[in-house]
Amino acid sequence: MLLAPVPGAVPIPGTASAPPPPPYLLKYETVSGSGDDLQLRSLLDRQQFHDPLGEAEREGISSSAWPIFGLLWPSGRVLAHAMQGFELEGKRILELGCGLALASLVVHRRGGDVTASDCHPLAAAFLLENLKLNHLPAMKYQTGNWSRANPLLGRFDLIIGSDVLYDRGQPEVLSQFIELHALPHTEVLIVDPDRGNRADFNRKMDVLGYSRTETRVTQLPAGGHYKGRLLQYLRKPAV
Repeated sequence: MLLAPVPGAVPIPGTASAPPPPPYLLKYETVSGSGDDLQLRSLLDRQQFHDPLGEAEREGISSSAWPIFGLLWPSGRVLAHAMQGFELEGKRILELGCGLALASLVVHRRGGDVTASDCHPLAAAFLLENLKLNHLPAMKYQTGNWSRANPLLGRFDLIIGSDVLYDRGQPEVLSQFIELHALPHTEVLIVDPDRGNRADFNRKMDVLGYSRTETRVTQLPAGGHYKGRLLQYLRKPAV
């Protein structure tokens, strides 16, 4: 799926052609620390919920987890900063569990071949709005549910994610998802805020043939304390 601004006139607020306001509260902010500033449209807070057709519920997303996709998390800032200086040439890149897809926006702005993915039914719409806000061209997005088949995704040279090891079941489903969508020579980059599931995920990736480097991160890109690690996994095909 290609996401791009819709051409044509912008509706004037208060006229019959203006779209109705969304049934949840939003905020707009300027995000610094990953190259040129980016404008980001996000949910106001974690008290938002709107799933009238049960789309999120069918994806296994509870009402309490519903707003998580639409918030900017510290680990997302760290990943976006890491991608600002990362070598992108010749790499097909996947961001998994992208949420607001800040890292994908950074890669896309740099001209990288990136596909953002998430299982939340509103992730694509929020990404489209943030492309518009930053005057960026179309980019790729696909639904990515880690516990189901995702035949449209294909395979990638670089797979990235932030704060994706948030419950005990994630190491198993995430490592298997990565295995399905990784090329024989693949690098995986995960920012983890020192959650307790990292060690289990490391073991799963060891079994899949990945070497590992861990780098402690103590500061956010634009300032402020952060406690976590940048996890880099690399697998090369046997000679």
